[in-house]
Amino acid sequence: MTQFLTTEGGTLAYDLTGTEGPLVVLAHGMGDTRRAYRSLTPALVAAGYRVAAVDLRGCGESSVEWDSYSRTAIAGDLVALVAHLGGPAVLVGHSIAGGAATIAAATAPELVSAVVELTPFTRAQSIGLGVLRVPRVRRGMTRLLRATLLGSIPQWVAYLDVAHPGAKPAGWEARIEEIRRSLAEPGRMAALKAMGASKPTDAGAQLAHVTCPVLVVQGSEDPDWVDPRAEGEAILADLPAGLGRLEVVEGSGHYPHVQHPDRVAALIVDFLADARA
Repeated sequence: MTQFLTTEGGTLAYDLTGTEGPLVVLAHGMGDTRRAYRSLTPALVAAGYRVAAVDLRGCGESSVEWDSYSRTAIAGDLVALVAHLGGPAVLVGHSIAGGAATIAAATAPELVSAVVELTPFTRAQSIGLGVLRVPRVRRGMTRLLRATLLGSIPQWVAYLDVAHPGAKPAGWEARIEEIRRSLAEPGRMAALKAMGASKPTDAGAQLAHVTCPVLVVQGSEDPDWVDPRAEGEAILADLPAGLGRLEVVEGSGHYPHVQHPDRVAALIVDFLADARA
């Protein structure tokens, strides 16, 4: 059942699964909804966690027309939700929300016990012409740019096809139709474009100030980077020594939690067990 949290800037939609155990907050990437975690949530609940999946500002059932769609703004929403539900919490953030989770951990350490960044955009990217020589990156980047600059739903769907390489996950057509319908609602594509235009410099600047354990999960075939492992290692290098762990899901693209939810759930549960210890 959808629940709502009203903040100064708007209303956030979320659902809560599980009645006891440590709190885990799941935050999706741009152009998506909390439904992206429908296959990951049951495994986390079965492992003893109380799981809240939230629609980012401007997405899903959350309100539109927020004054900012930066990672810092999204981080404030995550902190507000954790405080509302009774923290501290583990923050799991995908893509843009990975950077937001980093900022939340650095600025509200009393409310964040650990961070999981799924294929995150947490650092400023240096994009040269050389990256276009990699076919999967070229295909992904051209579609992503058309979607974010032109506000094109068909180009966003084309990007999603590249970002989920190989066999598509169960329920793929239904998932794509959900995303199409969501982005067709007034204000939703504007939110996607605003997130796509935001820079991750605010998140990168906070990496050195994180004090809790961090797990970075990359997909080996992610079209957003020439070398996804190297990007994950660079994030760990900017964290304080000993806080970060990197895992690469082979065969996965930019959405490992959708393509391989069992693998990602196992990685998260093992990481949190070690973090508690």
